Amino acid sequence: MPTETDTAAALRTKPVPELTREEAETELAALAAVLAEHDRLYHTEDAPEVSDAEYDALKARNADIEKRFPALVRADSPSQRVGAAPAAGFSKVRHRVPMLSLDNVFSEDELRDFLAGLRRFLKLDDDADLEIVAEPKIDGLSFNARYENGVFVQAATRGDGQEGEDITANMRTIADLPDRLTGDAPEVLEVRGEVYMSRDAFFALNERQEAAGAKVFANPRNAAAGSLRQLDPKVTASRPLALFAYSWGEVVGYEADTHWGYLEQLHAWGLPTNPEARLCRNVDDLMTLYQEIFEKRPTLPYDIDGIVYKVNRIDWQKRLGFVSRSPRWAVAHKFPAEQAQTVLEAIEIQVGRTGALTPVAHLTPVTVGGVVVSRATLHNEDEIARKDVRVGDTVRIQRAGDVIPQVLGVVEGTERGPEPYVFPDHCPVCGSQAIREEGEAVRRCTGGLICAAQAKERLKHFVSRDAFDIEGMGAKNVELFFEKEFIRAPADIFKLHELEQPGQKRISSLPGFGEKSAQKLFAAIEERKRISLDRFIYALGIRQVGQATARLLAQSYHTLDALREAMIAAADKESDAHKDLVNIEGIGESMADDITGFFTEEHNQQVLDDLLAVGLEVQPFEGRVSTDSPIAGKTVVFTGALETMSRGEAKARAQSLGAKVAGSVSKKTDLVVAGPGAGSKLKQAQELGVETMTEEEYLAYIGS
Repeated sequence: MPTETDTAAALRTKPVPELTREEAETELAALAAVLAEHDRLYHTEDAPEVSDAEYDALKARNADIEKRFPALVRADSPSQRVGAAPAAGFSKVRHRVPMLSLDNVFSEDELRDFLAGLRRFLKLDDDADLEIVAEPKIDGLSFNARYENGVFVQAATRGDGQEGEDITANMRTIADLPDRLTGDAPEVLEVRGEVYMSRDAFFALNERQEAAGAKVFANPRNAAAGSLRQLDPKVTASRPLALFAYSWGEVVGYEADTHWGYLEQLHAWGLPTNPEARLCRNVDDLMTLYQEIFEKRPTLPYDIDGIVYKVNRIDWQKRLGFVSRSPRWAVAHKFPAEQAQTVLEAIEIQVGRTGALTPVAHLTPVTVGGVVVSRATLHNEDEIARKDVRVGDTVRIQRAGDVIPQVLGVVEGTERGPEPYVFPDHCPVCGSQAIREEGEAVRRCTGGLICAAQAKERLKHFVSRDAFDIEGMGAKNVELFFEKEFIRAPADIFKLHELEQPGQKRISSLPGFGEKSAQKLFAAIEERKRISLDRFIYALGIRQVGQATARLLAQSYHTLDALREAMIAAADKESDAHKDLVNIEGIGESMADDITGFFTEEHNQQVLDDLLAVGLEVQPFEGRVSTDSPIAGKTVVFTGALETMSRGEAKARAQSLGAKVAGSVSKKTDLVVAGPGAGSKLKQAQELGVETMTEEEYLAYIGS
């Protein structure tokens, strides 16, 4: 499985309520990285290395930390992104309406909390009707199929939620998808759903594959995804794929009043919907259906991994809106996971880009829920000692809970490993001393720039999907070029083409490369010489700075020159520049120290200068705002009790109109909306001369 290279692995056993702010920042950074790699394996490679339950538990841990520390939410958080980038070989399709993912609940209590949150947001009484549509969650591959005047014209995968792969030709081969809709059709209709392969079809396909000496698939989901993403549509046509439709993207000329009504209309247009879907009116109805479907799960002809609940009324869906990567009005209730036993064969210490030493368990491969698990994070030396986990032990692995996959402990009554594990006090890569600072659960290599492991991990981060995203420059090639001493610093990447000279083919002669692939890599690198400021800041790998913080810095300083100048000035904690930095919502003193420390360090200044010297163009930040809104681009603060909408709805609506919503009042605040009971914030706004409005005046102002 993708391994964590930061402190979070050492913190994972610590209950969320006990985490310090710095520990939470550290763990969120590592969760973002590990989940991004799982997304890539699942959505792009069709080769997940963890089960859905493992993945869901990691996301649940992330969500719990973000709930306790909302100011630490990162733009690269799993709560901010969907899926992974499109694979090479397919043309790209930009989704007109983003394809988002769903948040999850795992128990009746969490479901009740979700429903209570809906009621609070909508300001509904406890006894008010709240209809919910419940549908089985198909374990397949998401698609978006576009119809124009009733004629199928294009289809795409989800991809990263913003951009997917063009699978039009392959989708045409699926009998369930009509070429033309039945009856009156809208001008534009984007139908969304899931392509799947039935279990019987999966077993038959694997028999044929095995007989032909071809690849066999691990499970129906992988088979469906692999079949749909064939470059040759004839291969897809030979595979028995099916689909269910359940949602929409862009629609022109049609609007449903309810989600249930939309499902009925899909059926009327000739699109298949799941016959197990049900309209429920309370939590008891939902739990009854959940139990029925769970018990029926083994006999269903297709794989499912939970139930999806959606608010039925479309007008309420619109009011509820979205939270980053997921709708507020829908949630997936996931089925429970499983446990397994296997042997701990070895313990490997991995070194991350910040020097964190993370122990990783190498396990005898064991299949759990259709997924082969062979590695698991062991967190830290304290956790290893507490469980007395030894090489050679038979251990229990659980794929749900705080840590996934998690070594629960040694199986009682089994033969024990001969020696307790001794955690190293020196870096296994560079030999430098590994120090565990007071208050931290992780040891860090003190080698810094001389540590090859840290240098390689920093370069991998620099070219990663959410940073420079250089096609063909993945972790494997970073390792190769580093070992060949072709790259040591980020600027070296943009000079790789200089190694390919007549009579000296240093890149094209490497294993896996040729003339064409080398030139393709050089072209991809050249294409990335222009990068947005927020992605560039994230690529630098500054400790505690994820995508969300990188975007905040870009929004606040706009250009690289201005950022560098301000950060150097902000190193003086008495300066106005420092005050401006820590006044940015989400940036505290600890993070500010890491940011200013990075920009004032001489080596890092040289890295930035070298990048600019090779022709890198860092584009000024351009935020997306709704320019026709009176509050677009303004900073708004809400205070006091709001009477016609909840605080969450007020914030969501303001952000959708292009405003920045702040939690405190400063001289940079443009507008304070004050309800009954407004106190110090209103007083501060009046003292600063900031414009204030009542809730009624504000709603009239924004035209609501």
